[in-house]
Amino acid sequence: MSVHIDVGGLSPENVSVTLSPLAELGMALHALAEPDHHPGLQSWARTISAGLDADLADRLCEADFLWRTTYSDVFFPFAGLPGGRAAPAGTLVGELDQLDELTDRQFVDAALEFTQEPSYGGPVPDPLGCAVDRRRALELAMARGPEQYRFTRRLLHDPSVIRAWLRTLLQDCEDAFFGDVWARVRGQLTADARHKKELLRRKGLAETLTTVKAVSLDEKSAEITVDKLAVGRTRTGGGGLALVPTSLGWPHHMVLHRLDWQPVIHYPVASPALSTGTAAAPSVEELVLRMEALAHPVRIRLCRHLARGVYTTSELADAHAMTAPEISRHLTVLKKAGLVTTKRRGRYVQHHLDLPVVARLSSDFIEGLLR
Repeated sequence: MSVHIDVGGLSPENVSVTLSPLAELGMALHALAEPDHHPGLQSWARTISAGLDADLADRLCEADFLWRTTYSDVFFPFAGLPGGRAAPAGTLVGELDQLDELTDRQFVDAALEFTQEPSYGGPVPDPLGCAVDRRRALELAMARGPEQYRFTRRLLHDPSVIRAWLRTLLQDCEDAFFGDVWARVRGQLTADARHKKELLRRKGLAETLTTVKAVSLDEKSAEITVDKLAVGRTRTGGGGLALVPTSLGWPHHMVLHRLDWQPVIHYPVASPALSTGTAAAPSVEELVLRMEALAHPVRIRLCRHLARGVYTTSELADAHAMTAPEISRHLTVLKKAGLVTTKRRGRYVQHHLDLPVVARLSSDFIEGLLR
């Protein structure tokens, strides 16, 4: 389970590392709507929410599904512009102008992502021009709730009205709180982008991506893998690849892999694991191995035993009335998952549960879900 980007034939000059105030505003709105996703931002979110004008707060509630349950591609309009090589305009107003350049069909498709996630990356429905697709979009929106249904109905009736409404809403957010946020985070984002641009120039894309958590490039297959509990695939083709840093995004790693749009990797510049020096979260594969390893009652009992001290295979076999080969098979699963450590002491091989790894499992699982 990962998102893959085919970068075969991608020219170095078509790889950009660039700042996007619109994408950062979208992430700020997500943090306000889902503060539990962002423990480090909860105090900030409470302060901002408490100080919002009632009218602005109400308008944000009308469209919060654009950034709450999914992160809509309306926050990456440059990726949908012709040629597949555009970059964010650099200012919020400039990026909103780019949003205005999208066709109605592109805008509607991106805005309705919250109802059409299963088809993301596949054939694009046309609810503006196809009655069947229109009914389907309304049905999916209705299943999500009355607010989503009203928004979708208004959007399909007259996209230009929703475009103008959304533009005003986002500009009001800049005036209310995001202008200060952007002034505070822009320096960190600029420094990160500068560093990655220098890496790109000197060492290439593969080395640059090693500095982005959960992202790697297999140069032999010319394929980027973003380690997520999601499945998706896209390609750069004759276009480009955009790397967009965010200061507010952890633990999310957003990957735009919409059909015929420029691929975008929206990555956090820091995380608690990076800032505190603690171990990084495991890959999705490692996480699955750990969950599967603990899904067996015998291995759970072994973990209980090994949490209290070090034991040899023979000691565990005697304690659990099992044969040594049976115990060894279960220990192999636990060791492969990184849950049990083994050390030799003289002629004895002793096993012990790695308590810090087990203690992190729930938080690692949550981060894997949100990544």
